[in-house]
Amino acid sequence: MSVYVYAITSSEYDPHLDDLHGVGEEAPSLRTVTEGALKAVVSDAPEKLRAKRRDLSAHHEVQERLLSEHAVLPMRFGLTAADDDTVRAALSEHAELYSERLAELEGRVEFNLKASEDEETLLRQVIEESDEVRGLNEATRGGGGTYEERLALGELVAREVGARQDSLTAEVTEALRPCAEAESEGGTTSEYFLNVSFLVDRDQVREFTSAAEKLAERYGPDVELRLRGPLPPYSFV
Repeated sequence: MSVYVYAITSSEYDPHLDDLHGVGEEAPSLRTVTEGALKAVVSDAPEKLRAKRRDLSAHHEVQERLLSEHAVLPMRFGLTAADDDTVRAALSEHAELYSERLAELEGRVEFNLKASEDEETLLRQVIEESDEVRGLNEATRGGGGTYEERLALGELVAREVGARQDSLTAEVTEALRPCAEAESEGGTTSEYFLNVSFLVDRDQVREFTSAAEKLAERYGPDVELRLRGPLPPYSFV
């Protein structure tokens, strides 16, 4: 039977797994596969695996339990191997790399920060602070103005919005960087102009979250800062 892999950790760690279960309808029990200085936390893999809420929850619950107790390398959802021997072979082949990454993550957790701005407030600020935008806005109000003026207004607003958000991104990351060991930028969306993960030492968690709260107070309700964590350090594996 194929094997579902949740995480890799050091062989000296004895995880508490009795009250947890694995992914799949059968909710298989968890076990470990050890090779040298490394250990993988695994279960029997279900024949058909889909990203259902139940299975995603089981996957993350296992990883969060491990993270709360020891340094681990969390694996992505859906990672399987042919059998235990295949897992052992992978642990042996990548032993040096995995051990180095575990040492880097020891005593550290991940926090993810996303930021968004209220669109109407942002546009109003851009108009108030830019004479050029304000002039073009007046000229094209109510559908007026030439095609070239409307095109120029759209392009100028997009540049001004981008510049403001780039400035906010720099301010936020600069403010939080001293409280973190590393950072990793994620993809942005139409909703969030900032998506960055920080690797934070457990001893620095209170200082880090306090700094994030102060930023939220500084920007007020017009800028939403969404902080999640502590999380398994997915972005730093």
